[in-house]
Amino acid sequence: MDAKATRTRKRRLHEDMPFWAATPHISAPCIPQSSARSWDVIVVGSGISGALMAEALTRRKQRVLILDRREPVRGSSLASTAMIQHEIDVPLHQLARQIGDAQAARAWQRSVRAVRDLLRLADRLGIDCDMQAKQALYLCGDRMGNRAMQAELEARQAAGIAGEYLAQTELASQFGIDRTGAILSQASASANPAQLTAGLLGVAVQRGAEIASPVEITDLAELQGGVALATRAGGVLTAGQAVFSTGYEFLPLMQSPSHRITSTWALSSHPGTARPGWLDDMLVWEAADPYLYFRTARDGRIIAGGEDSDAPDAYRDPARMRASARCIAAKLRKLCGIEIGPPAYIWAAPFGNTSDGLPIIDRVPDMRRVHAVMGFGGNGITFSMIAAQIVAARLAGRRDPDEELFAFR
Repeated sequence: MDAKATRTRKRRLHEDMPFWAATPHISAPCIPQSSARSWDVIVVGSGISGALMAEALTRRKQRVLILDRREPVRGSSLASTAMIQHEIDVPLHQLARQIGDAQAARAWQRSVRAVRDLLRLADRLGIDCDMQAKQALYLCGDRMGNRAMQAELEARQAAGIAGEYLAQTELASQFGIDRTGAILSQASASANPAQLTAGLLGVAVQRGAEIASPVEITDLAELQGGVALATRAGGVLTAGQAVFSTGYEFLPLMQSPSHRITSTWALSSHPGTARPGWLDDMLVWEAADPYLYFRTARDGRIIAGGEDSDAPDAYRDPARMRASARCIAAKLRKLCGIEIGPPAYIWAAPFGNTSDGLPIIDRVPDMRRVHAVMGFGGNGITFSMIAAQIVAARLAGRRDPDEELFAFR
């Protein structure tokens, strides 16, 4: 098999320094090479997707090897703003027009369930990662005005997803925000994504998994009854199954017209930034293009992002990163009077989007034992939870009832 057809695409995953890189307890135990050549499952990628995958598989007594060409927890997950939303990038009433009412409702319902499952998992495992349940405030903007937002709420309620519509006067009274309306909902969360990832990896290692780093995969092939992965160092590792949780550095075999790489920017303020009291319990985003999204961390920092661009390499431009940070800060000031001053951290990153806002969680085309998870958009942590559940069930010989919603397309 041609190595160029199977190796993952290399990308620099974040610029400057994300705030989470400066927080403690974001490392996971790793070794330069694995102690064995053969495993039940090899997971490629040690970010949040790989960590949740490894936790789910080791919980089922699988022998798991985790590989990464970087140090663990130093890829794209470090650049997340960790707004763990049940709300999918494509609004429910719009998604219904693309894939049908019933399937759209199931996708949104599964997203709600995934956030709740993640909150329970972090609590059960005792992972100290600033995990907090949050409400979500979705504001009218240039992509959806008052009537469209009310139609969105009606679609959610028909799907059994709770929410409350706030008209312009209610929104101004409760939150001091001047928009024509908003949906206020439950079932979201926030966390320190690096600590969450490191904590999950630590649990998997305690159960017998190994993390080998730096190890880069250059080729793969299916064998009778297994998978062989070639490394840049010249070695070969085998497993019954392989899962590529490499996010935006996806396998070229997974290239699809429905998937694209885009760029985003984010910032963190200094601790104790002056802010309205309600914000500490809230995730805020808007139906706009480009859209603003923001929340607080436990120490009173504002974590905000936006200015997304369809240009896949725009995040590499330092001047654009600084300009985007200024724009994000200006939008915060205009929307709700938050003055962050000079940011403490600014960063940029690429991320994968799909045309319907749903992730790709499936076997690699023409392969039965190689799986890939990708295209998470603004729901990276939520969709990583769903991916871990679906793939772990499949490898255990069970069929997840929602797996076809996230098939390769």
